[in-house]
Amino acid sequence: MVEAVDIDILSLLLVLSVAWVFGALAERLGYPTMMGELFAGIAFGPALIGLLRPSELLSVLSELGVFLLMVYVGMEVDLRELFELGPQSLLIAFGAFVIPFGMGYAAGVWLAISTGAALFLGLAMAATSLATKSRILADLDLLDTRIANVLLGGALASDVGVLIAFAGVDSYVTVGTFEPSEIGTIVLQAIGFFAVTLVLGYRFLPVAWRYIERQRERYGFVDRTTAFTFALLVSLLFAYLATLAELHMIVGGFMAGMFLRQADVEPDLYEHMHTVMYDLAMGFFAPVFFVTVGFQITFGVFSDTPGILAVLVAIAFLGKIIGSWLFSLPTSLTSLEGLVVGFGMNGRGTVEIIIAQVAYEAGVIDQSMFSILVFIAVFTTALVPVTVTWGVRMLESADELVYVDSGVPTED
Repeated sequence: MVEAVDIDILSLLLVLSVAWVFGALAERLGYPTMMGELFAGIAFGPALIGLLRPSELLSVLSELGVFLLMVYVGMEVDLRELFELGPQSLLIAFGAFVIPFGMGYAAGVWLAISTGAALFLGLAMAATSLATKSRILADLDLLDTRIANVLLGGALASDVGVLIAFAGVDSYVTVGTFEPSEIGTIVLQAIGFFAVTLVLGYRFLPVAWRYIERQRERYGFVDRTTAFTFALLVSLLFAYLATLAELHMIVGGFMAGMFLRQADVEPDLYEHMHTVMYDLAMGFFAPVFFVTVGFQITFGVFSDTPGILAVLVAIAFLGKIIGSWLFSLPTSLTSLEGLVVGFGMNGRGTVEIIIAQVAYEAGVIDQSMFSILVFIAVFTTALVPVTVTWGVRMLESADELVYVDSGVPTED
């Protein structure tokens, strides 16, 4: 037993070491840390060198990594901003979800895979990554442009939409049939979960935070660490409620993160809570998750099913661009701006990988499809800086790059 624990600790040490090195290299090259961590898992895992292997400890930490990562993603979503989004962002978010989802599901039907697998394939195609967009737009100094506002708003709405749709698909897969009574039960459970979390988020959390802050003012024994512990307990409660409704725990984590942000916590308490959640998720648990995801990737898809790989990559790349561009046409954006927004919406990043991992662990998709979806997530994310830069240059050449000053757009 002691020897097994020693081996697990050594594996954890090696996993975090290679994740740190390759994550830093990816950042130096202008890509998300996640891509370097995935590459480290592929390079040092069973697929190539074989130095690192799956273990029970890594599996548990990986599950926690997914959960905390989704809590953090939820904390990045401002519900007030979501409700205040203009029709442009919402319309583009709808197009960027519906078109690739439909194309992905149709591809699943064409491949003759199960309905559940086809639904997960559609979700993976529809996924996007808000965090990736923010980083790339900041690096390109585009945060004060109209396309950045629409892109971030669209990604925000899309993230929420995909997670809600994921809850429905995940629930359906647990039943496996279109039995009306069972589907009805699942719908009621999901509605019940969202209703309970809305009540807890809007009614209970603000009251609880105010009580904590009063205790801090009166007695001084409630410090920032206590506040973070409370936030973690809330997240676990929401995750447990999700499992009671037969939803995946990441849906509960995501909802908890959103409401923790809306709870009007004292700025220093919230800043500490946000920072610690980020450090825990991104500095420890998430790297373990992404490295271990790399363990499960096989290179057989490049030789065994290159045609399927090529078709799905094309659907993923074109579906998101076509959906965003097509639904931008009725808005005030120019056609070229709509195209560039489509380029930016194309990076799937973390969300697609989590969806693929859940589907794979549930036995809905096989290892080959899992490898394809992870490759698509990496490939589309890697292309975003290149395609957005190219698109911005086209906008500048056409004098269509619009900057926003105090909410009033002006031509540059």
